Amino acid sequence: MATPPVRVRRTAQHSFVATNDRGAEVRVGRVGQQGSFTPVELLLVAAAGCAAVTAEDLVVRRLGEGTELSATAQDVRPAGAHQLDAVQVGLDLDLSTLDDERRAELLAVVNRAIENLCTVTRTLKQPIPTPLHITPTPRAS
Repeated sequence: MATPPVRVRRTAQHSFVATNDRGAEVRVGRVGQQGSFTPVELLLVAAAGCAAVTAEDLVVRRLGEGTELSATAQDVRPAGAHQLDAVQVGLDLDLSTLDDERRAELLAVVNRAIENLCTVTRTLKQPIPTPLHITPTPRAS
């Protein structure tokens, strides 16, 4: 099942708005562009968000609805590089209410779910084609 495409539209110099078919918007820009995410930050958001969404039901089922769950993602690359060497993803959970056995069980289940089901992090682990199609827009007469 393919996801409908997202659209990224230029709104000003170095400023773009990404939209999806459900009406959501996010501002995209260069490093330093106030109020926007860079494309790499959006990749990091996708990786962290995918891990959090995948883990949510497992964590809430075992720890309760009020459980705080957050995820982080950090890019790993040499200064000035235009390619990431890695994306480090982390989950922040308060497991203080669990004994050692239940803690280890939950961590194993969450890790296995993310490894098997998180589309974004699974995709980042393999080379995939990313063809670029440029569609010329006809000039108005």
